[in-house]
Amino acid sequence: MILYNGKISTLDERHPEVTAIALTGGWVAATGSDKEIHALARPDTKRIDLKGRRVIPGLNDSHLHLIRGGLNYNMELRWDGVRSLADALAMLKMQAERTPPPQWVRVVGGWSEFQFKERRMPTLAEINAAAPETPVFILHLYDRALLNAAALRVVGITKDTPDYPGGRIERDAHGHPTGMLIAEPNALILYATLARGPKLPMSDQLNSTRHFMRELNRLGVTSCIDAGGGYQNYPEDYEIIERLHEEGQMTVRIAYNLFTQNKGGELADFKKWANMVKPYSGDGYLRHNGAGEMLVFSAADFEDFLQPRPDMPAHMEKELNEVVRFLVENRWPFRLHATYDETIGRALDVFETINRDTPFGDVRWFFDHAETVSEKNLERIQRLSGGVAIQHRMAYQGEYFVDRYGKQAAENSPPLRKMLAMGVPAGGGTDGTRVASYNPWVSLYWLVSGRTVGGLPLYGDANRLERQEALRLWTLGSAYKSNEEGVKGALLPGRYADLAVLSHDFMTVPEEAIKTITAVMTVVGGRIVYADAEFKSLDMPLPPISPDWSPVRHFGGYQQANADFAPAIASACIAAGCDHDHTHAHDGKLSVWLGLDGQYGRQGKPSFNHPWAIGCGCFAY
Repeated sequence: MILYNGKISTLDERHPEVTAIALTGGWVAATGSDKEIHALARPDTKRIDLKGRRVIPGLNDSHLHLIRGGLNYNMELRWDGVRSLADALAMLKMQAERTPPPQWVRVVGGWSEFQFKERRMPTLAEINAAAPETPVFILHLYDRALLNAAALRVVGITKDTPDYPGGRIERDAHGHPTGMLIAEPNALILYATLARGPKLPMSDQLNSTRHFMRELNRLGVTSCIDAGGGYQNYPEDYEIIERLHEEGQMTVRIAYNLFTQNKGGELADFKKWANMVKPYSGDGYLRHNGAGEMLVFSAADFEDFLQPRPDMPAHMEKELNEVVRFLVENRWPFRLHATYDETIGRALDVFETINRDTPFGDVRWFFDHAETVSEKNLERIQRLSGGVAIQHRMAYQGEYFVDRYGKQAAENSPPLRKMLAMGVPAGGGTDGTRVASYNPWVSLYWLVSGRTVGGLPLYGDANRLERQEALRLWTLGSAYKSNEEGVKGALLPGRYADLAVLSHDFMTVPEEAIKTITAVMTVVGGRIVYADAEFKSLDMPLPPISPDWSPVRHFGGYQQANADFAPAIASACIAAGCDHDHTHAHDGKLSVWLGLDGQYGRQGKPSFNHPWAIGCGCFAY
């Protein structure tokens, strides 16, 4: 295949931009001018005119929960990218009417109230009015969930139901549950409740995972590192992705990490897995990538900026030492969830102790998140040849962070430019699908503009990235995290033929428009896996989305680019007595900060030893 007449960003320092590229056998064969590449054509070569469009290496999300997300994608209503709360509620109403019992309507993360022009959360009264009979579960970040009356009945939460440890059931003046479940700060109450909902049958899970990969392809994603997650047991919950891999139906390359599910039994998990799978085993479409993001429960802090920072328990170092020492001895790469510098510092104490007698050497390891990591700890990470995987959680929670810690603290949370200046290996990602959206262009917008999805400026020029730097973070930077920088991340001869042809030129489009970019053609391993617009005839569509009541079947995934249902939403809003503008003007200003009034837990740090100590917190990742 030859693609020509384009603006191709190769990320090759010698030839950073070319007009044509040749692909052979799943690999990049050559790049250069149209004339040079056309000269390589054979009689059977497919030639595609790019019509001047920008081409980039396929995006690689270094922290995504694709495997778990794929099992659930078809049964989740996405508010990702919806610009108006009125539209979100109209979608909820329409979906509740078509969802058959005993199924629920689930809105499971990926949104923030600050993206809505109303700048507020939905009320429980609005949710109950939109769905009086169908159970509804709406997750907001990792701090709360909203359940309608039908959902409260189904899960059996009543006046007599006790609060979960570290969580609270909001009650009215008479002690009756309102429908608000609050993590204070343990997210167990949220995810244990969500886990009680019906699952899709295997045939629909297969379909769901394929369509989630296609949604990622639509956004230009060709690879990811799967960070495991709560309720994602190995090998049981990998059956679907293994089957798709065996059948040649993978359209996103996955390097997966293994996430312990057993508080108190973490070391036993990794010892068992070490006898089942070897680091980097697999192939270019599905390969093992080591341990994490959960290594031990006692070392896992949380990212609910509505709550004070937790201190890890005194026994954290001992438990982390046992697991990391085993991983290093067995040359297993690993990643560790850590939001705060204090957690990172204590973990580094453990790592440095191990390194003295059991050198890390070439074992690849990194921290996930690291919003408040200090320069001192970055230097320690660098000395141990570690890295950081960066996600755009601040784009969804920046307002809460500023309210608690102040604007000055937010200016370098995380210290993006400092990491790059120091040469600390960094990879871009989203942490989708729950605490933030899986849309990579929201992350790239955040990296470049320094703003939240609600328009709040977080970073000045000193901590924002140039577009080329942000793109490198999302390609070569992420490839390093799975030890694949030699085959991924750049369009060079001998690298994977993974690329995305963009709807708008990332290098020149106005900053606010970055969030609206999609792919018009995505290629993985030299095969076109998604095509739209003028390339639509090249598309290879999937079987219809199942089940037929699926929210994705009717609304699609990330909503900003899906306007086909806009008239139906407008009609539903008018029928409900709502009259508002559906053009979704974006004023970039914050008018209401719901939930920032200090009513929940501002009196200091949690009184208990550690947020997950009194219950499994793995649901929160």
